[in-house]
Amino acid sequence: MPSSTALVLGGGGARAAYQVGVLKAIVQFYPRNHGIPFRIVCGTSAGAINGTSIATHASCFHLGVRKLEWVWRHFETSKVYTSSIPGVMKHLGRMTLKGLQHDKVNTDAGSLLDNEPLRRLLNELIDFGRIDRNIRSGALTALSIDTSCYNNSRSVTFFQASRDIDNWYRARRSGERTRLNTEHLLASAAIPMVFPSIKLKQNYYGDGSVHQLAPLASPIHLGAERILVINLDSPHKQDTRELEHHPKTATIAGHLLDTIFSDTLNSDLERLERINNTLKLIPAESRDRLQLKPINTLVIKPSEDLTVLAARYYREMPFAIRTLLGLIGINEDSDSSIVSYLLFEKAYTSALIDLGYQDAMCQIDEIRAFFNIT
Repeated sequence: MPSSTALVLGGGGARAAYQVGVLKAIVQFYPRNHGIPFRIVCGTSAGAINGTSIATHASCFHLGVRKLEWVWRHFETSKVYTSSIPGVMKHLGRMTLKGLQHDKVNTDAGSLLDNEPLRRLLNELIDFGRIDRNIRSGALTALSIDTSCYNNSRSVTFFQASRDIDNWYRARRSGERTRLNTEHLLASAAIPMVFPSIKLKQNYYGDGSVHQLAPLASPIHLGAERILVINLDSPHKQDTRELEHHPKTATIAGHLLDTIFSDTLNSDLERLERINNTLKLIPAESRDRLQLKPINTLVIKPSEDLTVLAARYYREMPFAIRTLLGLIGINEDSDSSIVSYLLFEKAYTSALIDLGYQDAMCQIDEIRAFFNIT
C-alpha cells in the first residue's frame, strides 16, 4: 500500500506550518524507525519545501517530522526574507532603480521582498543527495515540485523518481525528470511580485500555484492510487452586509492569494470525486480498457480562519514589514489574508502546528482507515 500512496502538500507561505502539525499527528502511530507511509511526495510552493524535507528523511518518518517541527517552531521572518529596516530600504531602493533602467542594463528579477535568506536556509538544512539515496533504497518512489513557467504560461512539474517513471506532456502542463535542488524550491515558492522569479536553464519560473490547472495530476502520473492532501484553504467569516465602499487593495490582494493557492486544488478534488463516482457505475473490464482507475483521497484542512489567527500575532511581524504593508492598507484590523501568508514568526507558526495536530486528531478514525492502521 505505501508504494502507491502519495502525500500532496499545497502552497500557502507561512500557513505551511499547519502541515507539520498534521504529520505530527500521523507519525505517532508508527514505530520510531519506520519509513514514511507514502512513497510519493508532491509539493507546491511552501508545501514543496516541507515535502522535500520529508522526502530526504523517507527512511525515518519520526526524524523527518521532528526536524521539520523544530524549524517551524523556531522560525523568524528574517530567515525567509530580509526584514530589517536597512535591508528593506536597500532592497526597495534597488527595485526603484531597476524600474528606471532598461531591462538590458539591469536583468535582476523585481520583487517586493528579498528572499535571499531563504536560499541560505534551504542550502543549510536540506541534503538533496539523500533524495536519490532514498529512491535507490526503496524508501521513496518519487518527489515532485510544481512550478509555473513564465516563458510559456505552462505548469511544469520537476520530479526525481525511480527509473520506470517517464516524463509526461499534457495541455498547458508537463512533468520533467531532473535532479532537484534549492533553485527548484525557490522557484516553486516565488509568490508573484512578492518574491523574485527564478531562472532554471533558459526559462523563468514562479510559484507553482499560478498556472496549476490540475494539482492532483502529478501524484497520479507518478503512480499514486491513494492520495493524502493537506490543504491550506481555511474557512472565512461570513459577512452578509452590503459593502459601503469599494474593497481595499489589500483585501483584493488577499483574495488573489487565496485564489492562487486554493481554488484549483479544491476544484481538482471535486473533479476527482465526480470521476470516482462515475467509475463506480462502469464495469471493471471497461475501466481497464479506458485506462481509468479510482483514486482514494483523504483531505485535511484548517478548521479555523487563518486570517483571524494571523491577526492575533500581527505585532510579532518585524516593524519594517508592518510599515511596508501599511502603505497598502494592511494592519492588524484589516480583513486581508496577506498577513497569514507572510507572518513567518514562531508564535504564529507554532499556533498553526498545534491547530494542524488538533484537526488531524479530530479525523483520526479516517486517518487510521486510510493508512490501514490497526
